[in-house]
Amino acid sequence: MHTLVSGHAYGTIREMIHAARERNLKLIGISEHGPGTPGTTDPFYFVNLQVIPGKIEGVELLHGCEINVLNGGRLSLEQKYIDHLDYAIVGIHKECYSDEGKEKNTRNIIECMKNEKVHFVSHPDDDHTPLDYEMLVKGAKEYQIALEVNNSSLVKKDRRLNCYENYRTMLSLCEKYQVPVIVSSDAHDPAWVGEFTLACRLLEETGFDRNLILNTSSERVKQFIGK
Repeated sequence: MHTLVSGHAYGTIREMIHAARERNLKLIGISEHGPGTPGTTDPFYFVNLQVIPGKIEGVELLHGCEINVLNGGRLSLEQKYIDHLDYAIVGIHKECYSDEGKEKNTRNIIECMKNEKVHFVSHPDDDHTPLDYEMLVKGAKEYQIALEVNNSSLVKKDRRLNCYENYRTMLSLCEKYQVPVIVSSDAHDPAWVGEFTLACRLLEETGFDRNLILNTSSERVKQFIGK
């Protein structure tokens, strides 16, 4: 989820936590957008995260960044800032990326997977920047990455080209290669915290193996990112 410092989200950290507590979530990840996303925070923001309590209102809190994949397979956030994170997510955003075709787009994401703090790929579902899903899933397997099933993408399906079809393809390959997924609200406002309805419905419709859903327990998530 994102807070107002990401530039296009509308809750504070504590407002998001309060919503999480009301929805009985035990662990949340705040993943502010990295450089390249219009209006997001200065990278210096990530240097001081240790001042925030690790648990507020009984909800455990992890800090990450949704770092932009740049053309050439580069990360949009420098390593000196990545070092302060609990985890990093990488993903393509059209605001700072030019489509290079299915194979090259996928190779750029896989190159970004190699960073030791990167544990997740965000919303790999939009054919505006198409992906080779077999290559993506194999890359995730090699670098021990979880692929996101993003509830917000399914809400915005008219803007995320072929997202349902792409998720079905991805999920089938995740089962084939035993690659975990993480189910995300991608909340940008407290009202959306813990909203997984469409993502869960898709997983149920496809009969996806529940054992491959990473965030069924907070301990499993923390173990996955080495916390």
